[in-house]
Amino acid sequence: MRSILAHAHGTGRFMYHAHMDTVTHYVDTRGLDDSRPAFSRAVVTGIAPGGGLFVPERLPEMTLEEILSLSELTYPERAAAVFTRFGVDVTADRVTALMSEAYGGQWDDERIAPVVEVVPGMHVLELWHGPTSAFKDMALQCMPLFFSEAVEAMQSAGELTDDFLILVATSGDTGKAALEGFADRAHTGIVVFYPEGGVSDIQRLQMVTQRGQNVGVFGVRGNFDDCQSAVKAAFNDADFSTELRDRHGLRLSSANSINWGRLLPQIAYYVSAYADMVASGGVKPGSPMDVCVPTGNFGNILGACYARHMGVPIGRLLCASNENNVLTDFIATGTYDISDRAFVTTPSPSMDILISSNLERLLYHLAGPDAVRGWMAELTANRRFTVDRETFRQVRELFSADWASNDESLATIRRVYDERGYLMDPHTAVAWEVAERLRGQDPVLVVATAHWAKFGADVYRALTNAPYGEPLSGGAGAMSGLELLAEVRRIAPNVGPVPAPLAEIACLDPRFSEVVDAGAAGVEDAVREWLGR
Repeated sequence: MRSILAHAHGTGRFMYHAHMDTVTHYVDTRGLDDSRPAFSRAVVTGIAPGGGLFVPERLPEMTLEEILSLSELTYPERAAAVFTRFGVDVTADRVTALMSEAYGGQWDDERIAPVVEVVPGMHVLELWHGPTSAFKDMALQCMPLFFSEAVEAMQSAGELTDDFLILVATSGDTGKAALEGFADRAHTGIVVFYPEGGVSDIQRLQMVTQRGQNVGVFGVRGNFDDCQSAVKAAFNDADFSTELRDRHGLRLSSANSINWGRLLPQIAYYVSAYADMVASGGVKPGSPMDVCVPTGNFGNILGACYARHMGVPIGRLLCASNENNVLTDFIATGTYDISDRAFVTTPSPSMDILISSNLERLLYHLAGPDAVRGWMAELTANRRFTVDRETFRQVRELFSADWASNDESLATIRRVYDERGYLMDPHTAVAWEVAERLRGQDPVLVVATAHWAKFGADVYRALTNAPYGEPLSGGAGAMSGLELLAEVRRIAPNVGPVPAPLAEIACLDPRFSEVVDAGAAGVEDAVREWLGR
């Protein structure tokens, strides 16, 4: 066993374990919980007592030969291999069965997460082939299966009598993916909160038309950070938790990326992507590839960071932000400061985030729980914190960062389509723009997080040179996001059909329309109202 990262102050806990032949346990980033749960219990619990996040005590190591051999397997087999190597407390046969269900016929490409070369040296990892056309499906078709498996086992063993209520704050894509993953699943209910006016028209319709007897959706008056803070506050309200258990037999859990069950599937697709890059000739065996990720809550790029430390030959981790570029500034300065930062609405709403929750996991690995507790307390009290010099040095060794403006991201969509015939959504365009600026000699893997059709209105803007934020001219100005999809296909006829689940939204009646106030009281009252229906 050896330390992955060198710590001058010796407080990090990021450790390799070459052959993970025992169950892995999880620790709390803030050091307030010493229960050391295994994978299943960490997923069911969601967030550690005191607000910390669960991280593995150790990471498995994969050899280059093991990574490359994945190219001969199906994607479910690849994901199962990574999960099993991580020492999950589920039998290997059962992991394989659950992965076959998670990555089955609901995907429109049997490769699940294909790698596509767009220009020489620049590849795209398409993570949007699932049932909601966004990368969140990669985790949220998987995590609910393991969640239900864990609850069933705990109830059968007499360790648990309650069911669970999943609370989700979403900046757009997580909400629909979580609703789809947990709909009508035994032992769970799910309530999603999204910022009213802060998601695309299609994202909103995907959520409010969701079918299922155990689902609820509420808009929130505020931005995503207001939603996320309110949901976290509800989690930390002991009286509310007691009320749910005593009156309804429910415990709270989360499907946001604060839940480790979201992170592990993300690690798997980076391991898989390198195997595919080598198999296609995009990178030589053992040579590094850079990875550029459109980043909001820091979970997706953290999955790449974990894969790198397991042994995947990833060179630079390129963190791409939109105009809410707090992470770009943090990586440049070591100071995380939202004390006087305005929240900006952008064409890439899933990245419209100022409080990047998963950064806490990285800081734990670099500096340990005592430092994290202090920094998180500073963030709560002062809306800013500055890491020490050694931690900042390590951040700079791992990450490079830049950001793209609203109009730059739309111009990138148009330019890449005109030059290469490849149409991308605004989030992917942010990553592509940053990747072009920061790329070096190594091949770059740009992470594509959504199908273009989820953001049809802004893709239409891009293709027609319409500035972001200005009304569309002519008849387009009166069209909905769904109606503009046909206009995009008229302008760009070679892009293929709109995914069926998106095209079918027009035939579904909205089920949810209520909008609530931001804050814990708004979330808690909404949950009470939903439970009383």
